[in-house]
Amino acid sequence: MRRLLTSQQFLMIYSGILTVVFAVTVLTGFRPAAATQKFEQINVERINLVEPDGTLRLVISNKALAPGIIIKGKEHPHPDRKTAGMIFFNDEGTENGGLIFGGERDKNGKQSSYGHLSFDRYEQDQIFTLDAQEEGSTNSVGLRLIDQPAYPIQDLLAVLDRTKDLPADQRQTELNKFLQAHGTAHQRLSLYRTSNGAVELKMKDTEGRDRLVLGVAADGSPALHLLDEHGKVVGQLPPAK
Repeated sequence: MRRLLTSQQFLMIYSGILTVVFAVTVLTGFRPAAATQKFEQINVERINLVEPDGTLRLVISNKALAPGIIIKGKEHPHPDRKTAGMIFFNDEGTENGGLIFGGERDKNGKQSSYGHLSFDRYEQDQIFTLDAQEEGSTNSVGLRLIDQPAYPIQDLLAVLDRTKDLPADQRQTELNKFLQAHGTAHQRLSLYRTSNGAVELKMKDTEGRDRLVLGVAADGSPALHLLDEHGKVVGQLPPAK
């Protein structure tokens, strides 16, 4: 009788161990080595691509789930990003470029279309962009090079957060004070096919003022203009008549 009791106890203990092992396996998410999966079609509203440690590297989303401004993994509201696209993030989980696009025909029949590709400075806004835009019967396509200030964009976001409950004019005053003290972005070069059919290359100084403008008008006539810091033409080809 004693031997039979001991055998029963052994079976109970053995069964309990197996139960614990099975539970631990399930709860710890044990799975076999990753295998390549093949899908014929996937419908999804947003995809977050992350590193093994969880650091965000890419967001692909529709318009409704577009991310805000994400700096080192912390998200801040974006003032006007309501569009589908792809937003890229650096090794620290900070936004550093993106591709957005959209277009529609409104209730009045007016058509619009746009695409935008940008590359950002470290912890700052875009420094190189490619754009295409259409509004009704007009359209433009071009690229821009932009100087961004050296301060981290978190400082600007802090001002926006601090003033979010102020009246619009007071908030703008505080924002202007910050920008005057810390500096603003300045466009240095643009190459565009303009809405009136011309093609223009504009090179600017460090304050964003046009200093050299090379263009071909819609009628095919070329022109080169050199300008001083006040925008006055100091030289041109063909020469002024």
